[in-house]
Amino acid sequence: MESLPLSSAGTSARDFRLFWWANAADALGTQASGVVLPLLLLSLGHSAQTAGLVAGLSLAAGILLGPLAAVPADRGARKTIMFWSAAVSALAMGSVALVLALGHLTLTHLLGAVLVERFATATHDAASRGTVALVCPPDDQPRALARLAAADQGALILGPAIGGAAYQLSRALPFLADAVSYAVAACCVRGMRAELKAPAEQPIGGGLLREAAAGLRLVRREPLLRLVLVWIALVNGVAVALYYAAVFALERSGSGALPLGVVLAVSGAAGLAGALAAPRVAVRVGAARVLVGVTWLLVPLTAALATAAGPWTYGLLLGAVCLLVPLPAVVLQARALLVTEPSVQARVGAVLATASGGAAALAPVLAGLCADRVGTAAPALGCAALLTLLAVHTTRRAALAEAAA
Repeated sequence: MESLPLSSAGTSARDFRLFWWANAADALGTQASGVVLPLLLLSLGHSAQTAGLVAGLSLAAGILLGPLAAVPADRGARKTIMFWSAAVSALAMGSVALVLALGHLTLTHLLGAVLVERFATATHDAASRGTVALVCPPDDQPRALARLAAADQGALILGPAIGGAAYQLSRALPFLADAVSYAVAACCVRGMRAELKAPAEQPIGGGLLREAAAGLRLVRREPLLRLVLVWIALVNGVAVALYYAAVFALERSGSGALPLGVVLAVSGAAGLAGALAAPRVAVRVGAARVLVGVTWLLVPLTAALATAAGPWTYGLLLGAVCLLVPLPAVVLQARALLVTEPSVQARVGAVLATASGGAAALAPVLAGLCADRVGTAAPALGCAALLTLLAVHTTRRAALAEAAA
């Protein structure tokens, strides 16, 4: 796949910096408000079931809309969609902050604003996929993806802390911060000079659903993309399941919120370090060796979590998992860009994100079921078994990662 010509290297670097700031601000604001949303619902007198329902509906909204929003993005409206999606999200979260500050927030308003924000965010995320290939030359793409992943990990560390501190001052502040972050993202996108338009392909025809399915058809045809989908979806689901397994185990052992926060902070910091190191490790070790080696290393680390006792043990083991996962993840994402035509990158990205999001949504349910029916060690043992199967599959297919380089 040839990269699109850009006016200059300086323009490319400037556009990527703006794109990075847009994504970093978005992620930080989302983490700040997301961590306090259940607390807000509970403080307003709603049940834990209601809080879970709101979270589930917002997640489902994003998963369903992403593949459809990717079609106009691939057709040339990427920059427009990203700008207006961020603007709409800013208005939605701003309305929550304003009404909450006035003391008139209702569940209907909150649910409506959250769904609007999730629809808009899913649209923004779908449109943003493929942007790296349009503003960065191929040699710079692994480093660019690593920097984006590092920003996401940094948001996981700072966002909850900012949200929790702001919530203590005023319940409206985290949502105001989220609105401001979306406004910053919109301004950054508007400031990008590149039009972010991929070379046009002939319309497939048959309606929006058939157009949206173009990404799925390509994933089914391309062996490397199938490997990326299986690896990222399964590992993402395992990571979420392990986190919830740690939550359940620490809660049953009588640990408070502070130890859980320590576990989350250690895991986030380790993920940040892994994302930053990924491009250098891939160059020195080789993409196939990184992919196979890390996948096998995850098996004993995950199994060891079944015997963990105490927050420090959970923190160290989950931190090791989070340190390793970004290494092959960044490699696979970079290889996926190389084998995907620019005209369908948003739709292919939406397919990968939908699979990953679906696994993440199912993981807490399965982890909770295993913990209740079998024991708190069961989720880790089940995840270790799944990772063993993935390691065998990855070993057989690892040459695909080198072939795409």
